[in-house]
Parts: sequence; structure tokens; C-alpha cells
Amino acid sequence: MDAYDEGSKARHLPDGPDGSLPEGPASAGSTPDSSPCADQESTGQESTGQESTGQESTGQESTGQESTGQESTGQESVPQHHDSQAPTAQAPGPQTPGPQAPTADPPVPVPTGIASLPLRSQIVAALALAIVAVVACVHLGMVFLHVAPSNTVTKQHGRAIDDWIYPEFEQNWKLFAPNPLQQNIDVQVRAQVRGADGGITETGWYDLSALDGAAIDGNLLPSHTQQNELRRAWDFYIGTHDNDNHPVGLRGDLSQRYLRRIVLLRLDREGAGGKGAVVESVQVRSRTTNVPPPKWSEEQVSDTPVLRELPWWTVPEEDVTDARTEASAG
Repeated sequence: MDAYDEGSKARHLPDGPDGSLPEGPASAGSTPDSSPCADQESTGQESTGQESTGQESTGQESTGQESTGQESTGQESVPQHHDSQAPTAQAPGPQTPGPQAPTADPPVPVPTGIASLPLRSQIVAALALAIVAVVACVHLGMVFLHVAPSNTVTKQHGRAIDDWIYPEFEQNWKLFAPNPLQQNIDVQVRAQVRGADGGITETGWYDLSALDGAAIDGNLLPSHTQQNELRRAWDFYIGTHDNDNHPVGLRGDLSQRYLRRIVLLRLDREGAGGKGAVVESVQVRSRTTNVPPPKWSEEQVSDTPVLRELPWWTVPEEDVTDARTEASAG
């Protein structure tokens, strides 16, 4: 047996490109003069059934070596292929962001509304809004106190509250009543007048409610007087008198004088009795008619008017003078 073949430490020359040993003289102290083939197996390895661990040429795979003793166990080493195209994994850890492109400045908002006005105009607008807000708060407070139950504030300042509410902001809750008013009430008046010749004549009936209605029709902004003055005066009288027209309570006489002055003013406007005639006495009556129900209703109501005539009232001289003064001023 050759001494170069003993043990696993025996060195072999590298294989050539074609699997043969390189040509040329052997270097001193390296190998014997013989050049065995690359596929020659050593005697010691053949006895154990192991292949030599000779290296392949530079064109071989990086892990092309077979481990000693693997063939004896029936296992072959799996060559590992390194793909140069495989992506390389990034090292863990925080990454430094690259430089960012400069961003444009956001657009400056254009002021709108009051802010777009000059300073002096802004001050004027702010004062106007403040005044409107204060007046609205005062009005809401007055209306609340007017409709609220009697309390300490209304007892002490009831006159101021009434002056604020009446007559333009009067609250009428009939719309929300369980049984709202379903009647048409016409207030009519006639008079006995003394003419220029001294004779007394009696006029016909003037329908004062119809005259007010004609003035309201087609008027986008009717006055509170045209809508409610006559109606409220009649309601005032009915509430302070019984069915026999006798006053009930201390306000009976006041309601009678109030209604009489209103009808005198209306008669003077209409020129009752002619030019220069003087009203001596008046008589007022009401004509009440039920509002007919709708066609789909089964309710039955009478359509016959109900009249209520008041006695004749003598007109004092001062009432006639005041009526003429108010009529000429109006």
C-alpha cells in the first residue's frame, strides 16, 4: 500500500477542467510521479465503502462535495443552489426616510360675511345684531310673563307687561281650544239723528263687522283696529252683562260706554243722517250665524241667524264731540 493513500489526511491534487490531473512536473515534496485519475478511489476508502472527498473544478457547484460515509448509509448530500437573482433580506431596524419633496403652502382663506367688511362697518353690524338680540330676548320674556300664571313679577309689573303686549302682540288661544269658535258674529248699529231742520229721523242698520271685513279683504297688512277693536268691544260687553243686558260687576258701565263710543265713531265716518246731523241715541245688536260644517261631517247645525238687540242708549254731548274729533284726526 502506498504511503500517500493512508489515512484521511492524504492530499490529492486538484482536478483539471476535464476531470484529469493537471499536466507538468510535480512540485517538490508533494505527490509521487504517477497521476491517478480524478475518479480513482483510494484503497482505504474502498474497503470502508466511502468515496474520496476530491474537489471538483472551479465550474462545479459551490456545495458539490459529498460527505464521507454518506453513500454507505444510502443518503446523498443535496447540493445547494444559490440564486443570484433572489432578493436579499433587509436588515431589521429603523430605516431612515429619504428626503421628501417640499410641499406647497396651503391657500389663505378669504374672509366672508361680516369679517369681509371694513372695521367701522363691522362695529355697526355688531351693534345692530346686539340690539336685535336684546329686543328679541325682552319680547320673549314679556310674552312669557303675559301668558304665565299670576306670580310676583306680574303682580308688581303687570302694567308694564300689558303696555308692551297690547294691542299688537295680544295672545289669543282660541286656535288651540278643544272647541274653537264656530260662529260668525256681526255687530250692527242704527241711530236716531237730529237733522239741520231739527227733525228726528232713524237710520237703517249699519253692518260694522261687514265694513271692517271689506277693509281687511285684499289688505296685506290690516291694522289691529280693523281686525279686533269692534270684536273685542262686543266680547267685553257680553262678558260683563247678563242675558237681560243688566251689568254684572263693576265693569258693566265701563264696557257699555266703550262700545257706545266705538259705534259713534263709526257712524260719524259713514256720515249717518247726512251733513250736519247730530246723533241723539244709538241701538246696537248682534247677528250670530253658525258656520256650516263640511260636507263629509254628519253634524247638523241651524242656519237661522240669532239676533240680540240692546236697548237704546242716549248719547251724551261730550261723546258726540269726542267722536267727531277722533274721526277728523283719523
